[in-house]
Amino acid sequence: MSKRTAVITGASAGIGEATARALAGAGFHVVLGARRQDRLEKLAAELSGTAQALDVTDPASVAAFVQQVPECHVLVNNAGGARGLERAIEADEEHWRWMWEVNVLGTLRITKALLPKLIASGDGHVITVTSIAGHEVYDGGSGYTSAKHAQSALHRTLRSEHLGDPVRLTEIIPGMVETDFSVNRFDGDTGRAAKVYEGLTPLTAEDVADVIAFAATRPSHVNLDSIVLKPRAQYNGSRVHRE
Repeated sequence: MSKRTAVITGASAGIGEATARALAGAGFHVVLGARRQDRLEKLAAELSGTAQALDVTDPASVAAFVQQVPECHVLVNNAGGARGLERAIEADEEHWRWMWEVNVLGTLRITKALLPKLIASGDGHVITVTSIAGHEVYDGGSGYTSAKHAQSALHRTLRSEHLGDPVRLTEIIPGMVETDFSVNRFDGDTGRAAKVYEGLTPLTAEDVADVIAFAATRPSHVNLDSIVLKPRAQYNGSRVHRE
């Protein structure tokens, strides 16, 4: 029997890379999409997977990527990110535009393009990595939280629209995960990024990937609608315990 195929966006680092390893370990053939082709090819070679360049903010890139995916059983919408931490009164519209483009429209583009193949597989599964920022708000985060709220709403609407189709939908809702997320948010300022996780033990990319792999390997009649995971020291998006 041929392997089931899992497509992972944003697969060149962080949660995406860890998810590729976890799903390959669970027996999937992994198709990896991201902009950093050199990192993708190295990872794909290690996992006997397939690497394809993908920029979810570019419709032409999404179309070209999907043409190279003959079948799809699992889609992991992981591409996303944040830029800046300004209050709304100081909002940088370019930051907002990028966050909505990658988190919301990027998720829409790749999901819309692959849904016919997911349904045709007879046992499809869309797993979207959102954030607790998609269910809460915090000062300075209105650009990111609004984008993540929209991404979550898109995902939950798909769950309703495709009720009765042979496709499951799971929203993964992480709290604080130490990856390059904060470094990218703060434009490469590693010192500022490190302070985000100071005094506590955050989740790792592997922690999130383990949960994704668990959801993806449940029996086909089991739909884990949403899974929230946070460090023990985190209560919500703005309240944590630091040693």
